[in-house]
Amino acid sequence: MSVDSEMRVELWLLGRPEHGRSAATLDLSILDEEERHRAGTCRRSAGGALYATAHIALRRLLGDRLCMPAAELFFVREPCPGCGEPHGRPALAAPSADVHFSLSHSNGMVLIGIAGTPIGVDVEPVPRSETVRICTPALHPAEREEVLAVPEGLPRRVAFGRLWTRKESYLKGIGTGLARGLALDYLGDDPARRPPGWTVMDIPCGPHHCAATAIHGRGPVVPTVRRLSEQWLLAAEGSRPYGVRTASPKAA
Repeated sequence: MSVDSEMRVELWLLGRPEHGRSAATLDLSILDEEERHRAGTCRRSAGGALYATAHIALRRLLGDRLCMPAAELFFVREPCPGCGEPHGRPALAAPSADVHFSLSHSNGMVLIGIAGTPIGVDVEPVPRSETVRICTPALHPAEREEVLAVPEGLPRRVAFGRLWTRKESYLKGIGTGLARGLALDYLGDDPARRPPGWTVMDIPCGPHHCAATAIHGRGPVVPTVRRLSEQWLLAAEGSRPYGVRTASPKAA
């Protein structure tokens, strides 16, 4: 891909599984042994169902993109940019090196990003005031100033949540995750001060969550955001993914 060409990014949202649905009622056959084990450890809980939902959706979306059975996808970890050990960004084994993806799920919401260039996504519930108070001191100094300038209560909680998801999506995109110091990179309100070579966007996902994506590259980003239907998740594999297109991401 030319660095100046358009970068098409697919973003998929999927809400909490139907009330009462557990991981045991989902078709876990396309998951690998580790994924099934993690889903099974809390199979009767909403957390287990959300984990299974997220990983089934990711496999089916990637399988559709690559025209491969979802169960045959093999995931690896790229080398960590900090230490070189294999715990960096999750990736697909060859021959799919040109497809990059990121997955996040939290408190009833799943977000998946798929692109032809490194990508990170993050979704989080709007944080509590106590979380904002405890975590704000760890941010970049300019980020702290911006958060503290917002009135206390819900406005500050939302501002912090948006900042946090931008930061975590970027750290996932570069492959370090939260092992990298939170104060090292600026992901605040001024795009000109953010890490070069990355496009960061806020993703509309409803009043109870904040979400963002970070995409590597210099070309203009052309994102689409769709909310997946649970009926697609339960349909036979090979069914085309479908969902309602939502509001476009905002350049944050």
